[in-house]
This record gives sequence, structure tokens and C-alpha cells, in this order.
Amino acid sequence: MHEYSIVQSLLESCEQHAKANNAAKITQVVLKIGVMSGVEPQLLQNAFDTFKETTICEESDLVLHIQEVVVYCRTCQRESTLQKREYLCPACQSNDLEIRDGEEMYLMQLELEENS
Repeated sequence: MHEYSIVQSLLESCEQHAKANNAAKITQVVLKIGVMSGVEPQLLQNAFDTFKETTICEESDLVLHIQEVVVYCRTCQRESTLQKREYLCPACQSNDLEIRDGEEMYLMQLELEENS
């Protein structure tokens, strides 16, 4: 399960952001996960809940925004969101597609609580 190594890296990144912003703790971590990223959201959530203990994220919630696959069709020149795991343009059925979103995982936002 590579979700464990992803969470360890995420927690390290959170720690760095917290230090850079003089935060006492992180209360919310928001991620965007593409459906083609290879990351299983439930496994990531479980790993986060397990590894956040004794870190700056111990009391934080993990919020996951799942990003569908967004493609650009070179044939009809339209951008579309795929509703199925079928790589055909919804408008013209061409398979000459460029994937524009849905393959990555991004740290979108951290909610920090400052030191008093």
C-alpha cells in the first residue's frame, strides 16, 4: 500500500507548513485526488487516521475532493468530464483525447491554528 508512504510525506509537508507559519496545530487538511491518480481514497483516509497521532495533525480532519477525469478532444475541440471509465469523447466518440485533470493528487489547503 503506497498510501502509507503518501501519508508520511503529507504529514512531513504539513509539519513544514506549520513551522513556516508559526502554527500550533493543523485542524484541517484538504486534498484533491484524481480518479486516475492511483490513490485509493479510503485507504488514504485510514492511513492518515493511523499516522496522524502524535503529529501536528493529530486533531485534524482530512477532507478529500475527488476529481473526475477532464479531457480535451483534439477532434471536436471540446473539453469534457468523463462520466465513465471509457476514454472516448462524450460529444463525438473520438479517442484522440488529452487528459487535462484527474491524474494527480494535490494538497489544496491547510487550516492552521496559530501559537498564542
